[in-house]
Amino acid sequence: MKILHIISSGGMYGAEAVILNLSRTLNESTHASTLGVFSNSANPNLQLHEAAALQGIASSLIPCNGQIDLTVLAGIRALVAQTQADVVHAHGYKADIYTYFALRGSKTPMVSTCHTWYDNDLIVSLYGKADRLVLRKYAAVVAVSDEVRQRLLKAGVREQKIHLVRNGIDLRPFDSARPALREELAPNNNPIVGLVGRLANEKGVDIFLHAAARVLVELPSTKFVVVGEGPDRDKLESLIDELKIRESVTMAGRRDDMPSVYASLDVMVSSSRQEGLPMAILEGMASRAPLIATAVGAVPTVVLDDRTGVLVPPEDPELLAIEIVALLRDDARRKRLGTAARQHVEDEYSAARMTADYLRLYEEAAATVKTK
Repeated sequence: MKILHIISSGGMYGAEAVILNLSRTLNESTHASTLGVFSNSANPNLQLHEAAALQGIASSLIPCNGQIDLTVLAGIRALVAQTQADVVHAHGYKADIYTYFALRGSKTPMVSTCHTWYDNDLIVSLYGKADRLVLRKYAAVVAVSDEVRQRLLKAGVREQKIHLVRNGIDLRPFDSARPALREELAPNNNPIVGLVGRLANEKGVDIFLHAAARVLVELPSTKFVVVGEGPDRDKLESLIDELKIRESVTMAGRRDDMPSVYASLDVMVSSSRQEGLPMAILEGMASRAPLIATAVGAVPTVVLDDRTGVLVPPEDPELLAIEIVALLRDDARRKRLGTAARQHVEDEYSAARMTADYLRLYEEAAATVKTK
């Protein structure tokens, strides 16, 4: 089966990791997976396209000038013809909308994955509403968590079209990774606490920084690192100065060596206000990183409290700081949680399992279209 993924990428985040993991696993079998990545005139974000090329995954750019560019429709149709795609798999509201209008009336089945929605402002909220209207026309819609599934149902997407598919990762890159970040940030073997995620309000990076300030009162040698980029960077940099923790916090930006990043962490934190199923959490767990996470979205289905990690309520930097200190002071507990986390990901969240789920869905979508 030939699958074409369409995405307007904002950087290397969860959806991009899913596409790469899925494509690698498909291409290692008898199937073929290719990418169509929007090259947006205002903000191209070609990191996914470049990463795919490095991994030997075929990827084409789809030029897009502005928010509405009707030439994109022809570009998508040409790419479908060129790849002879059996199924087109869209990711995100922009890809969903353009793909629908490009292929409506055709016999090519359309599948979409809804990784999550962040209706943080009016424009994004309007796009989200338009997206959910279009998704009603897709052959199948994937929700990565029950929270996303419930939002799809409320938006009018028929229950039989919605499929819950848990994210999965390729475990191999996380085996025996060198802790490169430790060599850079803590040559004296200071403990390192890290957060990996987009620098945006929903990820709660500000909560992480407030917790860091509290931890440093008790454990002043601790180093904190934030890995990722996003629109709130300037605001977060100002907060670091306001909290007077500049010497202890590194804003590392985007990294291309994520297995080495996870391998460097004594404790990993996810302090999100809102989530689906974060790929960063799965990657950290695959790396045996002891994890503290806020109990939002599908996180509690992965992070089992005091079994595969530690759960805390959102918006509570005080309690988050207490848990960080407790974990840093307990080597045996960190090892126990890290080992159990890795085993849980192996059992439930592998790329092979995710790919098998998607293949069944692709086959069902193709069969549904053929019977119409």
